[in-house]
Amino acid sequence: MVCDLGGDSLPAWTDAVRTDDLPALHAFADGLRRDHQAVTAGLTLPWSSGPVEGHVNRIKMLKRQMYGRAGFALLRKRVLLT
Repeated sequence: MVCDLGGDSLPAWTDAVRTDDLPALHAFADGLRRDHQAVTAGLTLPWSSGPVEGHVNRIKMLKRQMYGRAGFALLRKRVLLT
């Protein structure tokens, strides 16, 4: 479903999970059903926020490395130069 962008088959998958005897997956399927529109859009649309999340992760790592050592000016310089 994830690789083929097959979000349309999500309701059938959650129904199949609910009929099986796997309580841990029941909770996961219930969570997917609560936000059905967003999950279907994420599994159907071709856009991804992966690159943005990667940049945010990199900036947070730089900030953690510099904690207590320097101010915002140096952090800004490191972010822009990398």
